[in-house]
Amino acid sequence: MARFSITNETRASIPRVRFSAIKDAVLGASYELDLIFTVPTKMKKLNLIYRDKNISTDILSFPLGKNEGEIYISPSDARKMAKDFDRAYENFIAFLFIHGCVHLKGHDHGATMERIEADIRKRFKV
Repeated sequence: MARFSITNETRASIPRVRFSAIKDAVLGASYELDLIFTVPTKMKKLNLIYRDKNISTDILSFPLGKNEGEIYISPSDARKMAKDFDRAYENFIAFLFIHGCVHLKGHDHGATMERIEADIRKRFKV
């Protein structure tokens, strides 16, 4: 079983989401993943460094190798964005995690990515 870690750098409680099962469904059991819940200031810094965008965001994903990556989620940004997507906060965290995993699988925004995400969301009732 590959390493899968969840780190909470915030004061927010982490929603009960089947993170490990989703990770395995999208990326495979051998994929090593770190999921980090962090604060908007860190998200803004990462977004500026890696995407040249000087704003915080709800999720960032970083492939570190063929079978290794990191996903950062900002609970406070996600809570705000959940309303825009008409989703409950816990559901939106799962929605974001699926999105980040599909990015780590190598997909960019578009019809293929949306289809894959829809299949995974249906499977996990997200």
